[in-house]
Amino acid sequence: MKNIRELAKVIRSKNCSPFELTMDIILEERGVYQNLKERNAITRETIAALYGVELESVKKVIWFDPAAAVKITMKRRVSSGSPGDSDVYGAQQHAPLLRLEFDV
Repeated sequence: MKNIRELAKVIRSKNCSPFELTMDIILEERGVYQNLKERNAITRETIAALYGVELESVKKVIWFDPAAAVKITMKRRVSSGSPGDSDVYGAQQHAPLLRLEFDV
């Protein structure tokens, strides 16, 4: 098993709007990307479980071939800038992705 940190060159998050986050996982090697894509190794269900949210909160998981990347869009728990928001830019919300592990 390899942790996503060993496989990706970029793992990041940011606001997609005040109400949604987008997260990117850009894989280091195209072969690893293709392997994960063919196995559908990252799904809406995977992300919902990782973040402890309802499946409906995870809008999309998109496999983007030109960049060997996976793009995830999900609802923010608290809209950006609202009381209780601890990350206005959404730049720290990728941390749960760092727990992903794959047999590649």
